[in-house]
Amino acid sequence: MTLLDSLAIAWTALRSNLLRSILTTLGIVIGVASVIVLVAVGSGARSEVERQIAALGSNMLVVFSGSSRVMGRAAGAGTDLPLAESDMAAIRDKVPGVVAISGQLNGSGPVVFGNNNWTTTISGIHADFATVRDWPIVSGRDFTPQDIRGTAKVALIGETVVKQLFPGEEPVGATIRVKNAPFQVVGVLGTKGPSSFGRDQDDLILLPMTTARGQIIGKSQVQTDQVGQIYIKFSDGTDLKEAGEDIETLLRQRRRIQPGAEDSFSVRNLAEFMKARTEVLSTMTYLLAATSIISLIVGGIGIMNIMLVSVTERTREIGLRMAVGGRSGDIMRQFLVEAVTLCLIGGIFGTVLGAAAAAIVANAAQWPVLISPSVIGLALGSAAITGIVFGYFPARRAASLNPIDALRSE
Repeated sequence: MTLLDSLAIAWTALRSNLLRSILTTLGIVIGVASVIVLVAVGSGARSEVERQIAALGSNMLVVFSGSSRVMGRAAGAGTDLPLAESDMAAIRDKVPGVVAISGQLNGSGPVVFGNNNWTTTISGIHADFATVRDWPIVSGRDFTPQDIRGTAKVALIGETVVKQLFPGEEPVGATIRVKNAPFQVVGVLGTKGPSSFGRDQDDLILLPMTTARGQIIGKSQVQTDQVGQIYIKFSDGTDLKEAGEDIETLLRQRRRIQPGAEDSFSVRNLAEFMKARTEVLSTMTYLLAATSIISLIVGGIGIMNIMLVSVTERTREIGLRMAVGGRSGDIMRQFLVEAVTLCLIGGIFGTVLGAAAAAIVANAAQWPVLISPSVIGLALGSAAITGIVFGYFPARRAASLNPIDALRSE
């Protein structure tokens, strides 16, 4: 008896007990759907975290002013003495491995071009900002040191601002008004997408630090050369933990913080923060994996139970097959094929259900869905293996029946 013959017989047997077959496959459907959701959402979440880490910039530390402790966590950024140009210069000159450094002084306000206006984030930066953040200029040019020193009225704008102010127009060279002050657009930033906190990173305008501080955002009364937060890019191979400790030591000395006193600043590795989120996602992945395995085991037990019932119901049929020359191997293969077919049918429906569930979860969490052919193969393979494992015992039991005893059964 060929494999095709076995499949035809299996399909006929399953159709003769259609409702029972459908109910039996529910466990497999749930298990396979869980596998699809697990892999698709997990892979999508990891790719999103990797994108966000890449968007932050590589080999980078960020220094914030202000630090307080609430239940062991740092908070209060920006509430203490602001960071200054002299702090940036000291870090650049005294901390090993610094490749580029820039401040980012943030504010917000209206921006106008023609009849279009948009309220956006306005940031003052230094000439190295694009290098530190790995943020390419896709059109026009970057700021120069002369723009920073000369308080030039030039601006770099993000893609969201381009869409709002320049629909269908070329922004480079145009003059916009930022809080009623004219600025020439000299470049357009590449797309970064949303940050880890959901903020649109492309909804911003960058101005030279001196211009933003002196004319748009304003100066601090306690620190007239404030720079906001400081982004520092290090060379490849630099130990960021040691670099962070060097920065902390330097700034504690500059700010005359006494031993044992709390820092008035904080140094953070945002990539490490994102990796911590990945670890949380990994934990959730393990929980989902356990759920998937349990569902498949429950489904497999259901398959084994229904196949044992089928062997009992078809004992006379098995005896007839053996009487006309059927071998034990043929009988065993027949019932294994039925078990695997039942599981694969459940696997197909589970794949469709899992893909739909993954799309819903990913849409709610704003993550991409990654369902590759290998994921579908994994799901269907899991279903087939479940059919083989849990169908083996009933198939072996059918193959070991005595033909004479089987023919006598009613």
